[in-house]
Amino acid sequence: MGRTMQNRMVRKLDLEIALSKIGQHPCPKAYLEQYTIPPAVAAQLLHMAAYTYDDLIGKAVADLGCGTGRLAIGSALLGAKEVIGVDVDKIATKTALKNAEKLGVKRQTQWITADVSTIRGSFDTVLQNPPFGVQKRRADRKFLETAMRIGRRIYSLHKSIRKATKPAAKSRATSIALIPNAPSPFLKGLIEGHGGQIKALYTLPIHVPYMFDFHRKRKHKVLVDLYVIEAHLQPEKTPSKPVSRTRNKEPATSFPKSKGLFEGAREKDN
Repeated sequence: MGRTMQNRMVRKLDLEIALSKIGQHPCPKAYLEQYTIPPAVAAQLLHMAAYTYDDLIGKAVADLGCGTGRLAIGSALLGAKEVIGVDVDKIATKTALKNAEKLGVKRQTQWITADVSTIRGSFDTVLQNPPFGVQKRRADRKFLETAMRIGRRIYSLHKSIRKATKPAAKSRATSIALIPNAPSPFLKGLIEGHGGQIKALYTLPIHVPYMFDFHRKRKHKVLVDLYVIEAHLQPEKTPSKPVSRTRNKEPATSFPKSKGLFEGAREKDN
């Protein structure tokens, strides 16, 4: 599975196997909460987005806080027309570029090193696994705000405020059980306050491996909520000239509607 497979339905297991080949971040930073989404969870999210909601095949997709590119690359493998991944960490985007080349989707993907709040334009679908706010309270807020500004349909993972039910507690990392649930009151208010509507919400387990000195277990299970959100885009003014490259202190990166996606900053091999 080294190229797009949009002409036929891809088995979830095949997608998970392909995503497991994506390289990890070589030096993740705790303050950025750089936990790579597990292949099984990524496959579950992407399979649902592609075949339940028809939000990937032939679509323009953005992955905010892309890390090493698992969601963005998976979108390209499933047939997204064009995909960008955005991350503030240059090492992450360089690793994502190498991963995209490894899995044969380099031409369909673009990697931007920038703060997610600087992104402008419109996308059919936004995917994100933002920081849960463990290191910095409500760090996921700007991700949601940006996603609802640039996307029509959003798939966003957030730490659940609820305890595991028995089915979720017994779920294994390679067998993901989706449990319908009610949203966090704070996130519900934030989403609706920005004109969004929660179409569905599922709770599922993520297994976080030992990565940092403050971890006490070899593996820790965290329940997360997957929000499926419908946003109502507001028209934005597009600069007359696209920005050639974006860094944290530079002006916002603008992507004209769909056709101009690849005119923005792109990570190059060094």
